Amino acid sequence: MKKRFRCTPRTTPPRARERRRRDDAHDTMEETDLTVPVSTGTTILACAYRNGVVLAADSRTSTGTYVANRASDKITQICDNVWMCRSGSAADTQNVAAYVKRMVEEHAMERNGGGGTGTENEPMMMVDVRLVAKLTQKIAYENKEKLQAGMIIAGWDRIRGAQVYGIPLGGSMLEAPFSVSGSGSAYIYGYLDNTYKENMEREECERWMTEAISLAIARDASSGGVIRLVTIHENGCEKQCVLPKDHKVCDGELEQVAGATTTTAMV
Repeated sequence: MKKRFRCTPRTTPPRARERRRRDDAHDTMEETDLTVPVSTGTTILACAYRNGVVLAADSRTSTGTYVANRASDKITQICDNVWMCRSGSAADTQNVAAYVKRMVEEHAMERNGGGGTGTENEPMMMVDVRLVAKLTQKIAYENKEKLQAGMIIAGWDRIRGAQVYGIPLGGSMLEAPFSVSGSGSAYIYGYLDNTYKENMEREECERWMTEAISLAIARDASSGGVIRLVTIHENGCEKQCVLPKDHKVCDGELEQVAGATTTTAMV
């Protein structure tokens, strides 16, 4: 009588599976050319109005055709009266903002003996806007071969009032009534030049900038998400978040489904 042998599927031991997984990952990394630049995209904008400045940005962080983060915050606070809009490499601009913030804090402590009084009229961390812009420009210029960073410094101080400084790739610096940067800026330069008004009121400036960012989002695949606004004035600063349902609808776009409201937060 013949014996019947039971055939069981062969299983790979756990250690062998882990070793094979590591080898496959190593081969994939060797095949990937890390020197090829990855396209990133954003739209940032800052503008001075009658009594302050407004900074605006979309919230999409992209890596090529992949959306890495749909709700990022590209407007970074340097001190109470100065903020930075960031475009380009997120890692580069975050590190530049961190360096500038540390140097500004040290400068404020040396000048004010530990800061201001903390009252409404004298915040703990108020410095000259041009000083922050020059520090940022110095870092960007001295490391222009290593950084992929385009930034906008905007704020209000008691000496020069509302100020906007654009610091593009390469480390130059330009003061202007408004400054725009990022991949989406190419789509709205004409709109901004044609519709800009001097000495706008706060509400008019915020509405103008929200419409400009929404137009860039409609045309630029690398810009998207919500629109973040930061308004800086003599009494402090405020943050706003404009949801997609409140964006301007362009030709051929479908209207957003209503279901949420614009939120405002005090800083």
